[in-house]
Amino acid sequence: MTEIVVVGGGLAGSEAAWQAAERGARVRLYEMRPVNFTPAHKTDRLAELVCSNSLKSDSPDDCHGLLKRELTAYGSVIMAAARAHTVPAGSALAVDREAFATEVTARLARHPRITIVRDEIKAIPEERPVIIATGPLTSDRLAGALRDRFVHYLASADSSVDARDLLYFYDAISPIIAAESIDRTVAFAASRYDKGGDDYLNCPFTRQEYQHFWEAIRSAELAPVRPFEEARYFEGCLPIEVLAARGEDVLRFGPMKPVGLIEPKTGHRPYAVMQLRLENREGTMYNMVGFQTRLKWGEQRRIFRAIPGLSGAEFLRYGSIHRNTFIAAPALLQETMQFKGDPGILLAGQLAGVEGYLESAGTGLLAGVNAVKLLHGEDPIVLPPTTVLGSLIRHICHTDARDFQPMNVNFGLLPPLDEPIRAKRERRQTLAARALSDLPDLR
Repeated sequence: MTEIVVVGGGLAGSEAAWQAAERGARVRLYEMRPVNFTPAHKTDRLAELVCSNSLKSDSPDDCHGLLKRELTAYGSVIMAAARAHTVPAGSALAVDREAFATEVTARLARHPRITIVRDEIKAIPEERPVIIATGPLTSDRLAGALRDRFVHYLASADSSVDARDLLYFYDAISPIIAAESIDRTVAFAASRYDKGGDDYLNCPFTRQEYQHFWEAIRSAELAPVRPFEEARYFEGCLPIEVLAARGEDVLRFGPMKPVGLIEPKTGHRPYAVMQLRLENREGTMYNMVGFQTRLKWGEQRRIFRAIPGLSGAEFLRYGSIHRNTFIAAPALLQETMQFKGDPGILLAGQLAGVEGYLESAGTGLLAGVNAVKLLHGEDPIVLPPTTVLGSLIRHICHTDARDFQPMNVNFGLLPPLDEPIRAKRERRQTLAARALSDLPDLR
């Protein structure tokens, strides 16, 4: 049997390789680290999480919780590793990032039908099928090869979409703080509405403290972007300075919202809070939730140490910014994850135009399944739009290509119910039940 080639060892590529191998195919998985590193990755492990350790809500009636159940139903290696290395995070699924990546790497390395090759792929491989899952930090050489192929296809298809440049946006990551440097006499442990236990540390602000903080953010110096690039951000992951520039209360109604929290010292809800979430099982590191930023490092030290409870904060990693690359999926991609100009090329992950770790893994899962279908001469599968993953893929393939931005899963992507339900919780539970019952057999 011919090998399936997978390029990229992130969550999408790892999942694609696993799914194909589990279905009997031989897989050659290329990962360029440690030969070459990206601006965000720090290790050579597969499926390295480079920003938040949260894989979002695990609630069965939340859209991200539903996606987890869809992936689990198909034997996702990413979900198996995540469940094996959870850390407390209320109703969210958070993982010990190092242990999680180590687990995925070990599982793929042990698989008898997967060969991992540590080398950079600089051009589109000639083998078919090939899955390109190189992520938002695709190397310049491979990105150039993809760009050339896309331009040629769109010209022959007489498309109005201009693909001379791959699309991009800037993604910022949050700082990580040493647990022992947090003042526990100020920061209090609690989850909003007591969901999931006291899994977060909360730094409470008075109104005056919040106003000083907001003013400091607005006047702070930012790290530069390339002079020829406009700093475009994904709306679901905006830097705090961008939010602060939109108005005084935007942060307080966003990542710093105090709802569902009561400060033990006062017995009242704080004016605003900054939440810290466990970064590892040992409890030695905390992530500043929602505080992705491109502030200069010196500004981060100055401003964030003014947060109540963080006056002595030791920063183990500062927030930073990097460019994310993705294709114009509506013009280039089929719902099978196949490139319209060459059905033997499949694309998956954030490069394909989805946002989020599990969303990326999900597209990798479908790409792996369909690569095996192509090997056997069978028709590739299109997931029903009533499933969460199917609705996401349908959206990125059929939305307006001229103003395309990556998308997370959400209930708004699902087709409406035949009989409308007004109650939000009941409606979501019904949508979830329909999604799980509509999951097709991917064998």
